[in-house]
Amino acid sequence: MLLLTKIFGPWALTAFAGPKNLDILPAANTYVQIRALAWPTILVGWVAQSASLGMKDSWGPLKALAVASAVNGIGDIVLCIFLGYGIAGAAWATMVSQVVAAYMMIETLNKKGYNGFTFSVPSWNEVLTILGLAAPLFVMMISRVAFWALVTYFATSLGTNVVAAHQVMIQSYGMCSVWGQPLSQTAQSFMPELIYGINRNLSKARILLSSLVIIGATLGLVLGIVGTSVPWFFPNIFTPDQTVIQEMHKVLIPYFIALSVSPGTHSLDGALLAGRDLKFISLSTFGCFSLGAVLLIVKIYSLVH
Repeated sequence: MLLLTKIFGPWALTAFAGPKNLDILPAANTYVQIRALAWPTILVGWVAQSASLGMKDSWGPLKALAVASAVNGIGDIVLCIFLGYGIAGAAWATMVSQVVAAYMMIETLNKKGYNGFTFSVPSWNEVLTILGLAAPLFVMMISRVAFWALVTYFATSLGTNVVAAHQVMIQSYGMCSVWGQPLSQTAQSFMPELIYGINRNLSKARILLSSLVIIGATLGLVLGIVGTSVPWFFPNIFTPDQTVIQEMHKVLIPYFIALSVSPGTHSLDGALLAGRDLKFISLSTFGCFSLGAVLLIVKIYSLVH
């Protein structure tokens, strides 16, 4: 990712932004190039975080993310407001916070008796095992990332006002949707031992799944109401531009639906991953991506013509 961003970043941004948004390319490229420096560290940090969560330790990752958030917030204030570095300052603050988070994630594992800074070459059997797990998950994740990228790509093709409204709504959605992630992590941490472990107990696994789905449905309704109310009643928090606000209001109904189903979907995702039903989850996600892409193309074609 680091090398691809360095080599093809400007080209990708140019293709992504479109001819209507060429004025944002210098700032966008500055931001992307700085953020790319953290990619190797980010991946290592994700692995360390997953290892801790797999051991049912959520406090270590929580502390790391709390410190990283503080570093990011303080860095934004100092670099952007006081020193005037603008978008470059925001990128440096985020990049440094991600490096700090990865280091703290590794240190959390080290305190458990592991050595997170060692290197080892996996055996061929280990590689095959990892590929068997990672390949379906890769299809799932790449389908989701590709869909969000496609949505952003089409938003940029519709002009600056649309892409501005899109950025507000997608960032707000991201802030709300993370509330469902703990449900997925809980399912992945506790359900495998109930499904495959020595103390196998499928009835407890079903009870846990039911609880997570009920919590997800309730949380989704609350997030849908609160998350939709903010851009509806208080859009000036994000922008004073009435044209952008009008574009935001056009998508409030699907925005509410997406927020409402997100936590429940996370709990089901976690259960499928815990049960290693990887083929189904990868194929269903790819199917959703394909259907969503077709709908996007049809919608854009109708708007253009």
